[in-house]
Amino acid sequence: MHVGELVFSQLMALLPWRRFETCVRRYAGERKVKTFSCGDHLRVMAFAQLTYRESLRDIETCLRAVKNKWHHLGLRGGVSRNNLANANHQRDWRIYADFAQLLIDEARSLYASEKWEIDLDATVYALDASTIDLCLSMFPWARFRQAKGAIKLHTLMSLPGSIPEFILISDGKMHDVNVLDHLVPQPGAYYVMDRGYLDFTRLYELQQAKSFFVTRAKKNLAFRRRYSHPVDKQTGVLCDQTIVLESFYPLQGYPEPMRRIRFCDPLTGKRLVFLTNNFDLPATTIAALYKSRWKIELFFKWIKQHLRIKAFYGTSLNAVKAQIWIAISVYLLVAIAKKRLGIPASLHTMLQILSVSIFEKTPLNELFSIQEHRSPPPPSPKPLLLFD
Repeated sequence: MHVGELVFSQLMALLPWRRFETCVRRYAGERKVKTFSCGDHLRVMAFAQLTYRESLRDIETCLRAVKNKWHHLGLRGGVSRNNLANANHQRDWRIYADFAQLLIDEARSLYASEKWEIDLDATVYALDASTIDLCLSMFPWARFRQAKGAIKLHTLMSLPGSIPEFILISDGKMHDVNVLDHLVPQPGAYYVMDRGYLDFTRLYELQQAKSFFVTRAKKNLAFRRRYSHPVDKQTGVLCDQTIVLESFYPLQGYPEPMRRIRFCDPLTGKRLVFLTNNFDLPATTIAALYKSRWKIELFFKWIKQHLRIKAFYGTSLNAVKAQIWIAISVYLLVAIAKKRLGIPASLHTMLQILSVSIFEKTPLNELFSIQEHRSPPPPSPKPLLLFD
């Protein structure tokens, strides 16, 4: 029987704590702090994420019930509802944002060789945003509409490994397309977006940076066809054209030709029109790239269902941003553990197991190993003898 560290401690040991201390010093996170350090704050918030705690009182009650294990959890003391509320309100959220970026870099290197269904020797990103509704009376700073509050989670995700590489938390009023102003385009990379990001001036900046984009056209797009490429309609591709924009302002924003592909999904019969600045890939590959964008939709759905980013432990902007960044760090930590230990289970399965195994002392690689427990078949009854 293993008598070593708790599962929670083993998981926390995978974090680069020295680099976390660098982030803390960068923003003076422990100035005038005596009992509840930033490391304690991160551990307690990670515990709340992994065990699905619903409130500060819930966190305090659960941790006080196992106070004899605080040392083994890495907590030095001072865990109370008041200390946690003050930390959420006062500890600079940029500490946890910078630390999450360090985990993003590590996860990206671990998942760089991840196999993907599309054979493409380039980096492919999906860009999208998800709105998190808030109660306006409790979050007055998050005004979205007249009687509704919200924030937006803008995410750029690497598709092969489903690792978020850029995250921007904004108010609900920020339009999705404005996030393109915060990105640094990577030459040769593909950026897959829905038609909410159709801004020809910003798309032309991707073109000038030698990056590729794949997006959908709007119904009122005015263009002039220059050339039609031959297509095989049995693949679902209805047309493959080289076009030039006709409207004055779109043409000023994007003065060069682009590619327009009209595609009919063989399974659903839905017809889609794609725009891209890549003229080399087959039209079916462009359609497959856009179809792969559903992974970022699954990412938003996954973190909303399995992490605490829809209900918050604090009402200030700092508390909300800190909780979101710590939730992202927990997601990345589980993804890193999965890759480092070679765990075959899915992230959802790992989180479910962790939620009920935090205080066990089983090694992580054994905790997530898939074992089939088969009970032996019952012995067959001996036949009754009628005659001796």
